[in-house]
Amino acid sequence: MPISERLSRLGSGVFARNDQRKSAYVARAAREGLPPLLDLSLGSTDLQPPAAAIQAMADQLRAPASAAYCLHGATRPFRQAVAHWAERRFGVAVDADAEVLLPVGSQEGTAHLPLAVLNPGDRALVLDPYYPSHMGGLHLASAEPVLLPLDPSAGWRPRFEALSPEQWDGLKLMVLGFPHNPTATTGEQAWVDEAAQRAVRHGVVFAHDNPYVDLALDGEAPALLRSPLWRDCGIEFFSFSKSWCLGGYRLAFAIGAEWLITALRQLKGVVDFNQSLALQAGAIAALEQAPAWPGQLRTVYRQRRDRMAAALEAVGWPVRRPSMALYLWLELPPQVRGMGSEAFGAALLEATGVALTPGNGFGPAGEGWMRLALVHPEEELAAGAARIGTWLASL
Repeated sequence: MPISERLSRLGSGVFARNDQRKSAYVARAAREGLPPLLDLSLGSTDLQPPAAAIQAMADQLRAPASAAYCLHGATRPFRQAVAHWAERRFGVAVDADAEVLLPVGSQEGTAHLPLAVLNPGDRALVLDPYYPSHMGGLHLASAEPVLLPLDPSAGWRPRFEALSPEQWDGLKLMVLGFPHNPTATTGEQAWVDEAAQRAVRHGVVFAHDNPYVDLALDGEAPALLRSPLWRDCGIEFFSFSKSWCLGGYRLAFAIGAEWLITALRQLKGVVDFNQSLALQAGAIAALEQAPAWPGQLRTVYRQRRDRMAAALEAVGWPVRRPSMALYLWLELPPQVRGMGSEAFGAALLEATGVALTPGNGFGPAGEGWMRLALVHPEEELAAGAARIGTWLASL
């Protein structure tokens, strides 16, 4: 049976391919008594959410309204809590009725936005490497992607000047995200400010994906909301998945220019209803009762980063220590540089049971790199590094 060309452009996706390999290893390990799978491929943390958030969900769960469809109007308490958070966090007054939206995860928001603002064939700028939903959303909208490669020797700074004024005039959308996944670079406010200035100058919609805003280990995370131009050009996506460890509950929020929030809300009206009021109660509790939660996470991730980096360096895998929590972005070890990311990841998993994410799944500039998620306790991470070291020494 025929499928759309959009799906063929999306491909199977690096996470789906990795899942197949992980399942095969688990089955083989059970048969052959191999070490258990150590999954460092997904940014799905082992750390727990604040108890206040879970309790709020539990308290609301039995309310009849929590089992009903939730239209936009019913999300107003959630949107008001977000507006209060924005004022506390960034000193910005936000209109809860016109400038806030509840996506089902920030990934859903970034993937759907291109459908709301682009026509087929429109050109849109994405960073390279990029998070897969950024490119996937462009494919779904039948847009033409324009890649802006990030240079590790320049600290992964986006070189906006690489595009001519004519190329900027030809863009309709740009999608950025700092702190940046997968390179685990915090980035700088000046980069986001420059992007906003160029967006206004050239009439480009600026979508800033910011789920890691609270997880900068070095420096202060940039934000579009800190730019005085955010209402003129942009929309910013935030998530409860990383800052409050609520990834499985698919809770996020978007803050942006009224016309962009309206456009995305109109699109979502034919795609989904909103999350249950019970889940929204947990999100409100996270914002209002556990504002310091992300600070506790940073302490844990900094310790994990430092120990895992030291352990990998000790077995001969050089590490650039990241400025953002949750990931290490690793260039392939010197002895296997010619292997390629996907082949290396498959061989590593087969030999050691340690699963990483191949960098080529994040775009052409990700080839030759691997992403490692710091989502297990330090002792397990160190044991994984030892498995990797034994295998590398055998090559």
